[in-house]
Amino acid sequence: MADIIQLLPDHVANQIAAGEVVQRPASVVKELLENSIDAGADVIKLILKDAGKTLIQVIDNGKGMSVTDARLSFERHATSKIKNADDLFKLNTKGFRGEALASIAAIAHVELKTKLETDDVGTCIVIEGSEVKSQEVTVTPKGTSISVKNLFFNIPARRNFLKSNTVELRHIVEEFHRVALAHPNLGFSFFNNGSETFNLPSSNYRQRVVNIFGNKTNEKLVPVEEDTEVLKISGFIGKPEFAKKTRGEQFFFVNHRFIKSPYLNHAIQSAFEGLLKTSTHPSYFLNLEVDPQTIDINIHPTKTEIKFDDEHTLYAILRSAVKHSLGQFNIAPVLDFERDATLDTPYSSKTDVTKSPKIEVDSSFNPFKETKSERGVARQTTSFKPTPSNWDSLYIGLESKSNDSETNFSHLTFESEEKASTLFDDKEIASDTASSTYQLHNKYIISAIKSGMLVIDQYRAHQRILYEDFLKDITVKEGVSQQLLFPLELHFAIHELDIIKQLKEDLEHTGFVFSNVTDTSIEIKGVPVILPESEISIVLEQLISDVQNEVPDANFSAMDLLAKSMSKSLAIKTGQALKKDEQEHIVNKLFACKAPNISPTNRVTFITVGVDELDKKFI
Repeated sequence: MADIIQLLPDHVANQIAAGEVVQRPASVVKELLENSIDAGADVIKLILKDAGKTLIQVIDNGKGMSVTDARLSFERHATSKIKNADDLFKLNTKGFRGEALASIAAIAHVELKTKLETDDVGTCIVIEGSEVKSQEVTVTPKGTSISVKNLFFNIPARRNFLKSNTVELRHIVEEFHRVALAHPNLGFSFFNNGSETFNLPSSNYRQRVVNIFGNKTNEKLVPVEEDTEVLKISGFIGKPEFAKKTRGEQFFFVNHRFIKSPYLNHAIQSAFEGLLKTSTHPSYFLNLEVDPQTIDINIHPTKTEIKFDDEHTLYAILRSAVKHSLGQFNIAPVLDFERDATLDTPYSSKTDVTKSPKIEVDSSFNPFKETKSERGVARQTTSFKPTPSNWDSLYIGLESKSNDSETNFSHLTFESEEKASTLFDDKEIASDTASSTYQLHNKYIISAIKSGMLVIDQYRAHQRILYEDFLKDITVKEGVSQQLLFPLELHFAIHELDIIKQLKEDLEHTGFVFSNVTDTSIEIKGVPVILPESEISIVLEQLISDVQNEVPDANFSAMDLLAKSMSKSLAIKTGQALKKDEQEHIVNKLFACKAPNISPTNRVTFITVGVDELDKKFI
């Protein structure tokens, strides 16, 4: 039998490696930014076009590369980060695989310009699909500029699997946040399609967080500091009242490298126990410094997961440090009382002797004796004997009023407690409908039908109802709005406000009224009738998250996405008790919908159980 094992060509091996290193444009951004940091740059610029699909360019003022290094950097397993295998266990740099640039060059058009500070001219290398097209001398400033164009141009299947520009841009922004937060001492700028999205000057850590997530973030932060032999912790946590429905503002950095750790995240959640609302997540921006020899960061291709030698100790220290900060800054309730200075004994001198108070007694004082006041007017002192004159006049007319109906206690009316507002308006519910529904475990609505019974999921059913109502309001542009007594100002990050601005017109058709939109905040003076004021920020945060994570295709539109997101946020939740009329209203409204059998997310809203099926259970 002929030999069948053969070595792969370099360009094929590079494309296979690219599958691990380069999953999407954000992967390229991460590798290039980390290379710039390792090169000693203090000013880094990121330029994008079409969410990185057309162009990703990173410009830095780092050390630069010589002619030989520039050419060698695109070879497989070529790196300056490590010399031998032992270096893998004491890493202080970012990228170290030695396959990043080779993998990127295999699936894109790459142009590299670099120059050492001591050289007069630099080097320009152009590579397309692992093939070097040119290598020339060029005039360029100190540092490195690398442009990656037409990502996956030679792998159309991979390019077709990329998401929409909105989704891919979100991933790039996340990577940019991670790198920028890990290095507040460096200056970063971010340009997308010609407009500046971020301009982050070198600053302290608190200012870096505020510059990225908005000025309003400053009042939400609580500092965390802890220094032990095993672990050093620094950074900030968010106050419990500002916890969000999403996990977007949760950052762990180990030795200035972003990581994901569900185990350490649980330590934070445990420290916040009892302080958070249901289904909310705290914000944190924490830097952990440990001995590089006690961690292994080579267990995942993207280096976002690492292995600790002693996770249990880190868990305990992290949890205690966060709880200490929450208590120290009066965030968490503590069993302690503040000392009141007014209760302190005012000792003027230690030598003072306490004197007994003097008591003077007037032995001639008679409380029953008539005395004259200072004004010379005589007064009668209190007597224990009641005055008999005119006492019977107090009871005149009492006998005639005793028969009056106004004083009859059987007709007394008492002020009742205010009724809690119901989910639906009473006018919308027919008064002659018979009670034919039953709520099971505050989750399902049971309704009898001729062939058996209906079991309706109340959350999904209400989603379908609201979805069609919102879609109608947006399409017909007749959304009813209720004015707020005072305008509500909400603060968002820059990239989140861009999404609000894109959806502003559609939001106005649903009933939102915006009075002012700036680069850092929005002011709302009107909301849809169904939306409580307390839920406004939650709905908008959920909407932003849905837009960033949705996968639009030919069947999706901004209006459809908006209607889905708002219906998901405002629908009654599982566990909410409903009155009979509210249950019947959901049943009636559901079957008045165009597609009552599925929710907006294509989930089944109800099932039918026939009498025959029930009969079989009793055989």
